[in-house]
Amino acid sequence: MTENLSDNPPSELTTGDFSGATEPFRLFGEWLRDAEGKEPNDPNAMAVATVDETGMPNVRMVLLKGFDQQGFVFYTNFESRKGREILASRKAALLFHWKSLRRQVRVRGTVEIVSDAEANDYYASRPRGSRIGAWASQQSRPLESRFALEKAVAEYGLKFGLGEIPRPPHWSGFRIVPSGFEFWHDRPFRLHDRLVFERAGDGWTTSRLYP
Repeated sequence: MTENLSDNPPSELTTGDFSGATEPFRLFGEWLRDAEGKEPNDPNAMAVATVDETGMPNVRMVLLKGFDQQGFVFYTNFESRKGREILASRKAALLFHWKSLRRQVRVRGTVEIVSDAEANDYYASRPRGSRIGAWASQQSRPLESRFALEKAVAEYGLKFGLGEIPRPPHWSGFRIVPSGFEFWHDRPFRLHDRLVFERAGDGWTTSRLYP
């Protein structure tokens, strides 16, 4: 089972003081828990940045669906633009921004595909309409009209009826395995705190950056 590090008890690190922080996943979990109590909408929202075959970047918002010591997981259509770009490079960057807390976390690393069991479990937990939508939407490709999308949803609704809706073969999850983190905390006069973690074997090195 995936460890939910955001359930760890509070510590002095939740004040934004980085002193004593030696493990980025635990610090992230504490910050995410704080965001869950402060952010009015989607504290698990994150920007995912990728590059296309020419090196041109793309970025979009998605929802974090799980994290542990192995990495950060989200789910998508692998035939979408982000899906194709991630599969081609197997690299991505993430950004979490919690405005109410004046904090952000940057993450970058390599990308793995989650296991079929993980993808099946999460897909089965989604609302029925979302599962049908995963079949009906040709994500990122041209849409001739809203009616065409609604027609596809209706057709798949009839196809599956009240029975089970299997996970589409093109729909699964990505796990970003971090090679580095940067934690940023707002300070007066733009003298912000910035703490960097870089992977070093089985552990992490830490350093601070000028704001």
